[in-house]
Amino acid sequence: MDVKAVRDQFPILHQEVNGHPLVYLDSSATSQKPIQVIEKMDEYYRGYNSNVHRGVHTLGTKATDEYEGAREKVRRFINASSTQEVIFTRGTTTAINTVAASYGRTNLGEGDEIVITPMEHHSNIIPWQQVAKETGATLKYMPLQPDGTINLEDARESITDRAKIVAIMHVSNVLGTINPVKEIAQLAHQQGAVMLVDGAQSAPHMTIDVQDIDADFYAFSGHKMCGPTGIGVLYGKKSLLRDMEPVEFGGEMIDFVNWYDSTWKELPWKFEGGTPIIAGAVGLGAAIDFLTEIGLDDIKAHEQKLADYAQEQMQKIDGMTIYGPKERAGLVTFNLSDVHPHDLATVLDAEGIAVRAGHHCAQPLMRWLEVSATARASFYLYNTEEEIDRFVEGLQTTKEYFGDVF
Repeated sequence: MDVKAVRDQFPILHQEVNGHPLVYLDSSATSQKPIQVIEKMDEYYRGYNSNVHRGVHTLGTKATDEYEGAREKVRRFINASSTQEVIFTRGTTTAINTVAASYGRTNLGEGDEIVITPMEHHSNIIPWQQVAKETGATLKYMPLQPDGTINLEDARESITDRAKIVAIMHVSNVLGTINPVKEIAQLAHQQGAVMLVDGAQSAPHMTIDVQDIDADFYAFSGHKMCGPTGIGVLYGKKSLLRDMEPVEFGGEMIDFVNWYDSTWKELPWKFEGGTPIIAGAVGLGAAIDFLTEIGLDDIKAHEQKLADYAQEQMQKIDGMTIYGPKERAGLVTFNLSDVHPHDLATVLDAEGIAVRAGHHCAQPLMRWLEVSATARASFYLYNTEEEIDRFVEGLQTTKEYFGDVF
């Protein structure tokens, strides 16, 4: 992969921050956008801005073709069997909430179990907490190994015949753990449970095949994969989606409205009430084209090389603690002695280096790690080893700045 050629397509990377060339190491929070995505959304607003599925005029037809064309691109990107299984949402959070509110409330009851892990993002915890309270189901946490991985025997013991929903992230946004979701889906199905996969940190970075994983639901966001904010995807098997009720009602998702009752459109539109996120979907389609042309396998290999290099260099610094397994996705979460992560991130920002600091929307995992917060450097296809060298130099500067605590 020609990283320089890739970087040239991201306008935001060619700037200085606080007098230094920008080093952006926060792609797990949100990725930067290539010019192709920016121009595609600009083209929509300048050339054929119109609502979809409603007008017969030229602009409306063009907008509808682009919107539904983006859905087909998503279908191919994740290898769904039909565009009926691809629902556009505001993001991963909305997608998971849709499953929890529609499938969960209908199919859960007293004594049933929802199985998740301590590493989950809040978006894959809170919706299940709420559904459990409303239905009488029990929220059950699968144990983690000391390095933050899942042992399949623990998974087998956790997923009993009481389990109705298993909801697990594909890749941890804190630990970088790549979870064995295909094997866990098999265990879930053996017990008659459905499997939801939070793919927010996997869809941008590796080839996804929802049919091979045999996920019942798969959720991801556009803004983490070079696409715009405010757009995401819920994949669901048709056999499940057909029986689920919408959670938002209004225009676009209806078939017929009578005085006191209404019927819904067929899939996927019954879950897309109101004017959809048209420009976002068009931009997501452009992002998928961009990532597909480069190659997800090459992107994954590049990121893992960067993660390995970063760990190797960071471990040379006294007082460095790195969390998670050695074999990981393209991020490193850490603490540096007694320096608070927010202070560390502030010093790095003064050097033009952007990293994440805090609990990363994973407070239960912070408690499992027995820390209040951590810092995180996350890598993507546009990052380089030279940027990691600057990052490590910045860590040394931080250590010197707070030298009295070492």
